[in-house]
Amino acid sequence: MRTQDADIFDDMRHRLITGEFGYGIKLRAEKLRSDYNCSASTVREVLFRLSTVGLVDFQEQRGFRSPEQSVERQHDLTHMRIMLESEGACLSIRLGGVEWESRLSAAHHKLSHIEMRVRSSGDVSPLLSLWSRAEQEFHETLIEASGSALLIRTHQVIYEQFRQQLVSAETNYGYFPENIPEHQAILDAALDRNEDLVRKRVHDHLSRNLSTPLPVPHQAVAFGKSSLM
Repeated sequence: MRTQDADIFDDMRHRLITGEFGYGIKLRAEKLRSDYNCSASTVREVLFRLSTVGLVDFQEQRGFRSPEQSVERQHDLTHMRIMLESEGACLSIRLGGVEWESRLSAAHHKLSHIEMRVRSSGDVSPLLSLWSRAEQEFHETLIEASGSALLIRTHQVIYEQFRQQLVSAETNYGYFPENIPEHQAILDAALDRNEDLVRKRVHDHLSRNLSTPLPVPHQAVAFGKSSLM
């Protein structure tokens, strides 16, 4: 059974990664409590938990704030996403079966439908919540058959910090028309079970967010199962 704290945590996390709070904004428990009809102490506890996954900054004298935007931080998060997602996708290709392929295809179908709607309207904001959830679901499904719970948990933390950095920095909330063919290319490479190509497609999809380029991957250099367990 879910608790009120869990629901507040999920809602606050979603608000943070969809850009509802600007960079460096003070998050006051006394003010936020009215959004959830709960005590300020409950909100403070949730904010502490969000700080442990990097979505909220906490300093003893300053309290809770949304993180500042940083080109260096965005670069580091992008680099980590490329590494984790590439390795997770390759492991899923090796270990995932038809059920994984079906879930990945279904996640892509939903994401593609939403992105087509956004492209037609030219405005992502009315569909921002749906698109954000669908985009995260696709990328998480890509690595879910990796066999590494640690990789999956780490990817979620990095992904959400990445989205938080990107969504407020871009007027389009991080949506680009190029996402549509790029997501299709990742799907095709994964379903073709081509590890080298899926690494390249993930890199190509994310590399626009790097402050300095990384080498384009050609040959996979896998960590190996033992290093991920």
